[in-house]
Amino acid sequence: MAEDRTRYSGHFGLYCGSGGGVSIVRHGPPLEQARPLTPLPFTSLPGVETSPAFSPDGSRIAFAWDGDPTSHKKGFDLYVKGIGSETMLRLTQNPSESISPAWSPDGTQIAFHRMAGADTGIYVVPALGGPERKLRSTRIPFSVAAPISWSPDGKWIAFQDLLPREPVHRIFRLSLDTLETWLIPHEPRCRHDAMPTFSHSDAELAYFCVRSTNELELISIELPDGAPKSVALVPTYTSGLTWAADDSKLIFSQSTSVARELYEVELADGSLRRLPLPPNATKPAVSSKGDKLAYSASSDRINIWRKNLLHPELPPVKLISSTQVQSRAQYSPDGKHIAFHSTRSGPGNLWVSDADGTNLVQLSKLEAVGIPHWSTDSKQIVFQSKPKANVEAYLVDISERVPRKLITTSVDTTTPSWSHDGNWIYFRSHEAFGHKLYRCPAGGGQKVLVSADPDSIGPMESSDGHEVYFAERELNALLMKVSLEHSNSAPLANGLLRVSNWSLWAIAAEGIYFVPADAPMSVNYFDFTTKEIREVFKVDKNFDDGLSVSPDGQWLLYSQLDEEDSDIMLVDHFG
Repeated sequence: MAEDRTRYSGHFGLYCGSGGGVSIVRHGPPLEQARPLTPLPFTSLPGVETSPAFSPDGSRIAFAWDGDPTSHKKGFDLYVKGIGSETMLRLTQNPSESISPAWSPDGTQIAFHRMAGADTGIYVVPALGGPERKLRSTRIPFSVAAPISWSPDGKWIAFQDLLPREPVHRIFRLSLDTLETWLIPHEPRCRHDAMPTFSHSDAELAYFCVRSTNELELISIELPDGAPKSVALVPTYTSGLTWAADDSKLIFSQSTSVARELYEVELADGSLRRLPLPPNATKPAVSSKGDKLAYSASSDRINIWRKNLLHPELPPVKLISSTQVQSRAQYSPDGKHIAFHSTRSGPGNLWVSDADGTNLVQLSKLEAVGIPHWSTDSKQIVFQSKPKANVEAYLVDISERVPRKLITTSVDTTTPSWSHDGNWIYFRSHEAFGHKLYRCPAGGGQKVLVSADPDSIGPMESSDGHEVYFAERELNALLMKVSLEHSNSAPLANGLLRVSNWSLWAIAAEGIYFVPADAPMSVNYFDFTTKEIREVFKVDKNFDDGLSVSPDGQWLLYSQLDEEDSDIMLVDHFG
């Protein structure tokens, strides 16, 4: 969906540590909830409707929509629609990258977190229409950080933001009386705090604590200044968090290897149950009476496109397409094949085709394969999968088509890539705090530290084998490099190469093609020799994961969200 580009490879995780007074609740495998649930469309508009929020009396839902044909530019605005009515009220007139609403307890106002460049911040607008008022500027770099919560006593808005001088996220409370802010008590082992939501009793605040992409913890804190208390461990990326009406459960969206699904967790024992709903459900909301559930359900169509770099004036060509997801394409070093991720046979798996997009063959049945990378001889592919608790690297020969696990001393091995001499596999691994980059022999063995940068991801060796390039975080990230002879890392081009997504860059013979964070609808080129950056071409639809340049430098592969659609679904008789 347009507002949430993060997919199953895990671009931004949510997490918290277990030390300093946090008691972890252990639980068994998630149990599927038995009660029947029947979702019906609340909205069926063209484009993306997302981030639903119930009014206090449960009769109306506020939501973000990016498809109003009268808007002068593409983006999300805030709307309100009554349950059982087709009449909509538009409350804002500033199309934005993201909007996440929260109602005041008396139902007269709606606060919202807007992501829109210099206008990013927290606003409030009358629920029946009127001028909006900005309460505070924020610096959130991506829409997953936008959710806010209005306290039941009406005095506070909880929100997520970056610390002033550190690239880490914390939870704040904003006073509606004075507009002053206070930090929520923080567990030191937690790298980021995210998605705050007040309980209906106003006694607790729940949020996600991010220790790594693969290690998340759902936290509850007694207000006003209680110690963080663990509710449950959550293994993968999440989107949205809300309390049940009686405060006995928390409901959230979790990405699995197949799709995004809604789960509820019992606060009493930390047990998880999957809600029996169709896949690709995010941003849940529960009415104050507990009788209704709303969520956003997406259905995107993603295809692989090819651009002629020698003649960028020519239109791109749709190379690999279907009614399902095709993405993360990578040319083989000999230019004869393309490895890519596809859901055309069900769960996402590794596929390979000829360079012209024909003769498609499935190479894995392991699900959630991430970005594939070729060996120098173009005979093998390394990719990531998550068959159990940890993400693991697998190697597959394109002739044998039988993946085998890379055995190393690392707990997990994500975003793997091959060295140019074929002797090493580079990868990212979770540590006690954050991540580090390592490499190990291609045949398996002891891991060797490459970079200790805590959020580094996507290592790729330079053509001369002397340096390793990587993104310093998952979204809105600087491209960095580290020498294999020295441990100090540094940004490329004095920090000018900031990519919108860790996967949206590709090394060519004499430079790097990338999708810039400040212009995410274009591809730029950085020249290694001149250190200059130039725009190559623009697109009119959003990129998905992965860029790849053909060995002869003529072609660029990219994935594009050709059709984006998301509706608000409503479940009656939920409680």
